[in-house]
Amino acid sequence: MVNFGGIAKKLFGSSNDRLIRSYRPRVEAINALEEEMQALSDEDLAARTEHFREELANGKTVDDILVPAFATVREAARRVIGLRPFDVQLIGGMILHENSIAEMKTGEGKTLVATLPVYLNALTGKGVHVVTVNDYLATRDAEWMGKVYSFLGMTTATIIHGMDDEQRRAAYTCDVTYATNNELGFDYLRDNMKYERGQMVQRGHNYAIVDEVDSILIDEARTPLIISGPLDDRSELYNTMDAFIPLLEERDFEIDEKQRSATFTEEGTEKLEGMLKEADLLKGESLYDVENVAIVHHVNNALKAHKLFTRDKDYIVRNGEIVIIDEFTGRMMPGRRYSEGQHQALEAKEKVAIQPENQTLASITFQNYFRMYDKLAGMTGTASTEAEEFGNIYGLKVVEVPTNLPIKRADEDDEVYRTAEEKFTAIVAEIREASERGQPVLVGTTSIEKSEFLADLLRKADIKDFQVLNARYHEQEALIIAQAGVPGAITIATNMAGRGTDIQLGGNIDMRISHELAEIEDEAQRGQKEEKIRQEVQALKEKALAAGGLYVLATERHESRRIDNQLRGRSGRQGDPGRSKFYLSLQDDLMRIFGSDRMDGMLKKLGLQEGEAIVHPWINKALERAQKKVEARNFDIRKNLLKFDDVMNDQRKVIFEQRLELMDAEDIGETTADMRQEVVESLVARNIPERAYAEQWNLQGLKEETEKFLNLEVPIDEWAAEEGIAEDDIRERLTTEVEKAAADRAERFGPEVMTYVEKSVVLQTLDHLWREHLVNLDHLRSVIGFRGLAQRDPLQEYKAEAFELFQSLLGNLRETVTAQLMRVELVREAADAPEPEPPQEMEGHHIDPTTGHDEFDEMEGEPGGLALAPAQNRTVPAEQRDPNDPSTWGKVGRNELCPCGSGKKYKHCHGAFK
Repeated sequence: MVNFGGIAKKLFGSSNDRLIRSYRPRVEAINALEEEMQALSDEDLAARTEHFREELANGKTVDDILVPAFATVREAARRVIGLRPFDVQLIGGMILHENSIAEMKTGEGKTLVATLPVYLNALTGKGVHVVTVNDYLATRDAEWMGKVYSFLGMTTATIIHGMDDEQRRAAYTCDVTYATNNELGFDYLRDNMKYERGQMVQRGHNYAIVDEVDSILIDEARTPLIISGPLDDRSELYNTMDAFIPLLEERDFEIDEKQRSATFTEEGTEKLEGMLKEADLLKGESLYDVENVAIVHHVNNALKAHKLFTRDKDYIVRNGEIVIIDEFTGRMMPGRRYSEGQHQALEAKEKVAIQPENQTLASITFQNYFRMYDKLAGMTGTASTEAEEFGNIYGLKVVEVPTNLPIKRADEDDEVYRTAEEKFTAIVAEIREASERGQPVLVGTTSIEKSEFLADLLRKADIKDFQVLNARYHEQEALIIAQAGVPGAITIATNMAGRGTDIQLGGNIDMRISHELAEIEDEAQRGQKEEKIRQEVQALKEKALAAGGLYVLATERHESRRIDNQLRGRSGRQGDPGRSKFYLSLQDDLMRIFGSDRMDGMLKKLGLQEGEAIVHPWINKALERAQKKVEARNFDIRKNLLKFDDVMNDQRKVIFEQRLELMDAEDIGETTADMRQEVVESLVARNIPERAYAEQWNLQGLKEETEKFLNLEVPIDEWAAEEGIAEDDIRERLTTEVEKAAADRAERFGPEVMTYVEKSVVLQTLDHLWREHLVNLDHLRSVIGFRGLAQRDPLQEYKAEAFELFQSLLGNLRETVTAQLMRVELVREAADAPEPEPPQEMEGHHIDPTTGHDEFDEMEGEPGGLALAPAQNRTVPAEQRDPNDPSTWGKVGRNELCPCGSGKKYKHCHGAFK
């Protein structure tokens, strides 16, 4: 059979190749303007910005001025920072301008590429957001590329953790704003918890370019951003439930590794019910009676904690706390906690202090946050394997940008061994051989446990000159990466995605200069030493090149091809030679889950000897198929999660838009009047059914509810005794009475005060009910899947139930607001009146997606952190801290005692999320 698709691809190139060719004419047009740009003075070049803005004001579009604008930025970059964008970088810029994702290999200069579309789109005056994965990169990129924007007359700002609202508001008004995905998301959530429009910091969502787009929009899309407040302490219950699990036998539960689920068998349920009865915790006879919903939730979490979560793989215990390990990056994520009580179950399992659960006050997923932008684009080194998800969820097309220089890296076939022991023996031998010939080796592992296991093997083999880069040693991260390209260097890493520092052969010159020459102030001496470092690094680079460049040696395949590709992509940057190889065993997680037993039997029959490996392209293809299955399953999970989250997102939009309308309105008297009217109609409808006889009227109920919700004592019994009276008459009389009482109160208060009171009551009540609604939706989500057992679609059921809950929220809002406004009184405060209570304490879970660090936690090991903000980021000894002067405290860990002397943890005192 003739493969016409293959023939067409050879003749005309792939669709990606054809798309890249379509950009060439504009690249040539930009190149044609280069001499003209070079001839301009600095003033004339900078003046082009105003000229472009005038053209846009006169009717031109940003597409019309793309060629001259890109030519202007290219020349400005060449003059200001000494970098001239290559032709492929111009293509990358065009892709970003066209709402797409530019897939560019590691070391191809994505940071510079972003300046082209950022400048072009910032000319509209609506602001552009450049989204990075951590504060260090946001600050570094803004300072570096901000020189180009500043030269061209544009303003640039960075939003990082620790800034107050005034600083944030000023940053958002700039032409270009660099920030992390977390800062942007939290500012949006906090804006929608403010009570005045002037307090809000964001000014809209015009255009965003997301760096490491796969990390932010896919890996981090699994969990929402959450602002939360503490609930009551239930630590004793967690400890009690935890004590039951070790008493169970294997037949009492079922574990599904693929689905990450753990369930009790009938036998296990009976045994558990007996133990719960003995502990006097079971209400009724059955564990699954409605009164025991909370108990079921707790025992399920305890079972998962013991049977699905593994210490040093899924989490570690550090300083008496459970710290999650990110499955994609292998790094610690201090501050992040599993939701719905799972983290507390792990704390009970490991016998550490159980932190109280938090109530969600506001939340949003990155998927729904970034879909608010009018225009969205992204860049990364690995996106094509997730192209379908980017297209379906975000409407983003993935375009592979060719490298500036051809890739010389050799990607070798996988070596598959029968056992993990044989595999690691071969790995140690390969590492020794590569290191001895002067080739730098980057060893990729999938967990801390495995990286440390390999480190022990190397020590036993008398290989001691190596570095371990994983969650335990995050502090040394930047320096370890900087030296990973030195000849003979051995670096063991859990993951290399988005670390913000390239592995350069011979070592990273800039990192060495900043680290080694930090104390030298004499310019002449500094210059000499700098030149010496440059010569040393060049000599080392030549040696590393001669040895074959960076050797990426992976100890296991990851579930996602994208993570494997990120690891491979660290070798062969900018045309350097390199090599990559994966070492596998049939005992690896991926192989084991996908039926390696059959292959093991087959290899034994084929006579595979101990220590021998099977190497064949077919093995690679079979593994890729397995990875595709896992990726498809994970995509389905995220897609399904998004379908459920979209239900809440639609409701969130309604609530947030309503808040904005209320804040913007000069007078909301009409709104509160409508609420009163609807409450009256609801009271009458509840107690006087339509077409009911007078004897069936619930007059006592109507009287009580009128007093409760309208604060009125009216002669309802007398009205009802009148001959020929109907429910319409009672409704009209109630309306007249309530409007009269409301008018009297408004006259006493005055229009300005009344408007202020109404706004405050409505907004505060709306926020309180919305928080309760979020809790209800969480509970609904956790049980709605059981509707599938009755052959009903859980999603449709969730939509219907969520709609009913939302209608209930609106009804409660009307009744609560009306009840409060009909009772509110102005009180003149006495001179010695106590101070008002502070607002409810709030905490933000703010995780850097690649380093895994909570920005509200101690920012240990942040590359460049000390240089960026020395006062805030320096650790100050306790004796040097003045309890009354927070400026002397320096960097305070979230879980340290607050330096003010209150006795509370810092995160619950001066470090509380405001």
